[in-house]
Amino acid sequence: MPPIKHTHPAPARAGLLLAITLALAGPAVADDDGRSMPRQVPKAYTSECGSCHLAFPPGALPAASWKHIMAGLDKHYGSNVSLDDATTRQLDSWLQAHAGTWKRVGETPAQDRITRSAWFQRKHRQVRDAVWAHASVKSPANCGACHPGAERGDFDDDHLKIPPGLPLHLRWAWFD
Repeated sequence: MPPIKHTHPAPARAGLLLAITLALAGPAVADDDGRSMPRQVPKAYTSECGSCHLAFPPGALPAASWKHIMAGLDKHYGSNVSLDDATTRQLDSWLQAHAGTWKRVGETPAQDRITRSAWFQRKHRQVRDAVWAHASVKSPANCGACHPGAERGDFDDDHLKIPPGLPLHLRWAWFD
């Protein structure tokens, strides 16, 4: 039997070109790998949590930490950020479903703070206190100061940026 001859190769080439383009461009949103921001993020998480600070990827903390945080919204690190019951249940359920289970988040950090976790401390051990206090950084929780993709859950070391105005003598941690 002779091989089948395609009479319309353009659609096949277009599909192949699209697949190659998407592979080279990378995903539009982070994969659900536990470390990045999940594909489906409740709007309330972005609008409520993200209105005061980075809406952190839920995989950055274990389920127990998220449970403590959601149970204490009336005194969330010194502020009352209480939500209505339905929103609290929705976010709590989503955070529990996407909480960190990977090796780095095996322990519940002090005060349920990502910045107090052992892996955060280890990854940032060369960053001096003066960097955290600098006007363009303000605190270790301001991930976007150095990680331009933080809102997408991209904390890759290859994508780091030096915060604006950071003096030369404080920049050495970016070049290790």
